[in-house]
Amino acid sequence: MIRHCVFVRFRNDVPAAERIAIYADLEALRSVIGGMGKVHFGANISPEPFARGFTHGFTIDFRDAAARDAYLVHEAHQRAGARLVEALEGGTAGLMVFDLEVSG
Repeated sequence: MIRHCVFVRFRNDVPAAERIAIYADLEALRSVIGGMGKVHFGANISPEPFARGFTHGFTIDFRDAAARDAYLVHEAHQRAGARLVEALEGGTAGLMVFDLEVSG
């Protein structure tokens, strides 16, 4: 299983409603992309001082690397990703992605 971890720095002027809509766009991809599991969203609640300004994040579990790769190139993901990047400080500079292979 691949756990796709995404950490973001939203611009201060992006309202909570827009953040929720972005998350809904990403969650909706489950119905069109095979092998895509649950999406978990949230604000950083770590007490450690190492967030480097990343205030929110989400994870998506994929059945395998092939499912993750299909998600990456899917047009619906491209649209949802563009909406996300538009809401971030500095565009892609406000984004960090890290994929882990985990045993299910």
